Amino acid sequence: MKELPSLKSQVLIFLAVFIFVQLFISCTENKEIEETPKEQEIINYDKFGFIADSFNVVRGTIKKNETLADILIAENVDYNLITEIVKKSKPIFDFRKIQPKRNYSVYQLNDSLNTFHAFVYELSKINYLKVTLADSLVIEMVEREVTVKEKLVSGVINSSLYETLSNQKSSLILAGELAEIFAWQIDFYTIQKGDEFYAIYEQLYAENEPVGIGDIICAKFIHKSNPFYAFQFVQDGNEEYFDEEGKSLQKQFLKAPLKYSRISSRYSGSRLHPILRTYRPHRGIDYAAAIGTPVQAVGDGIIIQAGRNGGAGRMVKIRHNSVYTSAYLHLSGYGKGIKSGKKVKQGQVIGFVGSSGLSTGPHLDFRFWKNGSLVNYLNQKFPASKSVADSNLVNYKVLSDSLRQRVDQISKEKISYSGT
Repeated sequence: MKELPSLKSQVLIFLAVFIFVQLFISCTENKEIEETPKEQEIINYDKFGFIADSFNVVRGTIKKNETLADILIAENVDYNLITEIVKKSKPIFDFRKIQPKRNYSVYQLNDSLNTFHAFVYELSKINYLKVTLADSLVIEMVEREVTVKEKLVSGVINSSLYETLSNQKSSLILAGELAEIFAWQIDFYTIQKGDEFYAIYEQLYAENEPVGIGDIICAKFIHKSNPFYAFQFVQDGNEEYFDEEGKSLQKQFLKAPLKYSRISSRYSGSRLHPILRTYRPHRGIDYAAAIGTPVQAVGDGIIIQAGRNGGAGRMVKIRHNSVYTSAYLHLSGYGKGIKSGKKVKQGQVIGFVGSSGLSTGPHLDFRFWKNGSLVNYLNQKFPASKSVADSNLVNYKVLSDSLRQRVDQISKEKISYSGT
């Protein structure tokens, strides 16, 4: 029979085991501490990708007739460097085309000389030109990532659609968009106090900053107690607006106000006037045709002027809706019953080609306005006036019924939304 270890031996063994265990635990903890990564320092970047608070930043807005040289020389940037920036930027952007009221930023190093580091020119809320000087000069056009969110807007007209949207701090772009969508159903010159509007639209964001309006998905306008609906639907690759029955809300204009003619002078920013012999803008299209050739209204509307008008000679001006207006100059005479205040139909003869006013020969000077500004009629992309195709009608009804329920619910609740 073996002898049991003495008490002293047992104590020594216990102490040895205890010390070993403690050393093992300590080493393990140290190893875990060593393997635990250090907490990383958080680096904040500004909206142009520069490390925040690492630069002295001079921000400003382009003034009228101000150049890149004016801006950078004021910040002590060497003229040779400015010349290099302008030259190297040309394939991407021509600095001669910088526009007033656009924002810019000049980044300087935090040294005693405020050494130039970068220049940013904001072409829009989405696109900006970035010039960076590091080891070399780097120039790039940057487009910020845009996200889209659905928003609601509604209101009751007090004076005008524009004023109502302005008072509730909504985007005023919506006023023009809604007026254009309903241009053939509602005369926005005659909207009344108490008329209502409701719309679901796309709000565009770049890094959580509102940067613009996307499409209006659907809208409802109550005018003189009558509801009008508009639903966006893609057909043949085109985004168009239709009513509850799938009928197009837009009407097409005639390709030209004359059946047979040729264009003798196009819309131009600078043309030698044949009589005055000076260069001046020609904001119309001249159609050469024989005296007496019938002139047609390019669309339905109301005559707002019919008579002599200085250099324009005999003229007829038609307001088609709250968006579009057309005018027909140098006429030799007027169509039957044509006078101010009369309604006309598309294709109706409103006058005859002549050479009245400042004119060197028989022709029609045709002018066209969109939202109060003269535009080139030949460049306008008017939506087709086709209804939803039979093959698309089932899908359209599913979509429009769903959207109508949503916009009607807003209408029933009488909630005033301002893009929230």
